[in-house]
Amino acid sequence: MSQYWLGVDGGGTSCRARLVDEQGNVLGNGKAGSANVMLGVENALAAVIEAAELACQEAGLSTDVLHQTHAGLALAGAEQSEYAKAFLQLSHPFASITLDTDAFGAVLGAFDGQDGAIMIFGTGSCGLLWQNEQVTTVGGHEFPISDHGGGATLGLEVVRHTLLAAEDIIPASQLSEQVMAHFDHDIEAVVRFSKTARPTDYGQFARPCFDLADAGDPLAKTLIERHLADCEMLLNALIRRGATQIALMGSIGQRVASMLPASLQPYFVQPKFDAQHGGILMAKRAQGLSIG
Repeated sequence: MSQYWLGVDGGGTSCRARLVDEQGNVLGNGKAGSANVMLGVENALAAVIEAAELACQEAGLSTDVLHQTHAGLALAGAEQSEYAKAFLQLSHPFASITLDTDAFGAVLGAFDGQDGAIMIFGTGSCGLLWQNEQVTTVGGHEFPISDHGGGATLGLEVVRHTLLAAEDIIPASQLSEQVMAHFDHDIEAVVRFSKTARPTDYGQFARPCFDLADAGDPLAKTLIERHLADCEMLLNALIRRGATQIALMGSIGQRVASMLPASLQPYFVQPKFDAQHGGILMAKRAQGLSIG
């Protein structure tokens, strides 16, 4: 009987699955909705199954092959043991599943199972070092208490300083004027926004901050300088823990790479593969196979 491997990379926005055969040939890919376990374990599993079934469909295979498929699930929120345990108690169609974080899948994929480190600067942030079969984490404790260097934290600072400028506490700038225009120049609208805003809602203000900093806006430049200091802080923490090569990931990670100090540049490398590949390695490792 044939055996298959499935690698899944699931975050708050989407879930991607890749199905491969025993020789590692890619058979099919599928994409579904959010698979962050903290947003509902049942919904996360449903997204995983949907993406897996779409991968089977692309491969021209019946979904019955999922019973012969070992799945490695690299899902956002899996670091929270309460949600991870609840997820693993759910019934599923796979031969086996192994669950870990999307960051763990990313670091395994980036270095094809060998030692290395990643630093994700996206909406949130997290650093992960995989060394001698051990994982060391830097940050990644969710917004707003963590996620230094992430887009949500930068966006929050943009909104906070926009309010200061709106009340003439600090000088206004093009950035603060642009953000206030977004809220129809209504301070109460900004306050109402803050009561329900999610990380992605704050993250929308990160890009204009970068763009206006490039254009010379003084407030944007100040905030980006502080943001880069946070990025540098986390990267140096990874290096102190033993990282010798670091793959920068996430939309902001790509943007800040060339802006970071020269002392950090020799550590930066391009990832070899993605988190779906890392998920496949997770599944193989769980079955006792060597991945390094």
